[in-house]
Amino acid sequence: MKIFDSHTHLNDKPFQNDINQYNMNARELDVIKIANVGSDYELNNGAIELANKFDNMYAIIGWHPEFADQYDDKAKQYLKDNLKNEKVVAIGEIGLDYHWEDAPSKEIQKQAFIEQLKLANELGVPVSIHCRDAYDDAYQIFTSIDLSNTKVIMHSFNGNVDWLNKFLDLDFYISYSGVVSFKNAKEVHESAANTPLTKLLLETDAPYLTPEPYRGSQNQPAYTRYVLEAISKLRNESIEEIALQTYKNTCEIFKINE
Repeated sequence: MKIFDSHTHLNDKPFQNDINQYNMNARELDVIKIANVGSDYELNNGAIELANKFDNMYAIIGWHPEFADQYDDKAKQYLKDNLKNEKVVAIGEIGLDYHWEDAPSKEIQKQAFIEQLKLANELGVPVSIHCRDAYDDAYQIFTSIDLSNTKVIMHSFNGNVDWLNKFLDLDFYISYSGVVSFKNAKEVHESAANTPLTKLLLETDAPYLTPEPYRGSQNQPAYTRYVLEAISKLRNESIEEIALQTYKNTCEIFKINE
């Protein structure tokens, strides 16, 4: 069985100096490919370094809404230059986050988001979307610009079935994190059960959102296995079937030839 952690952060500080061990842990639970995601220069560079060092790792780079005020012409050129690297497979995580009061303003977030979406469409690369407390504004943006040349992943999707269907109607992919294993996450359970298998991805978002049975401890890519198992139970489908299709989906989105 082959599992792809489509969104994680081994480039973040909690994993420093232990990358080899975390990679070995992942392989022991059949997680054989990993996409590390950036959000500013430091984390973008870290993701690229890991992708260049490890055959089974890939990088996703972009400016997170928390750092939207840092996205400028220099950052845009950085993305253009580094997306020439075949191990850099998407722009992300980009989007909107209205949860934190000290985040850049909504207008600044929207501007950086739109500019990065347009760049992704221009270059024909996929995007990984961070959206927190902002589905209405994100949807308005998605439906107002041309995204015909890019594939869109709703990362760590926590929306209800109504939002699921809106994004599916736009031909988006839906990625589930450890939240899908939480007992009280009823809306996420329903969405995971109703997502077409051809549009489904798995992720950990480590070191965050640790799934059961390790909730409360630090997350890691190996735990994609438990995200898979939780979705398998919700859908009453075998873990082998889900692993096979989600692995295929992720490779196709990221243009990884097997």
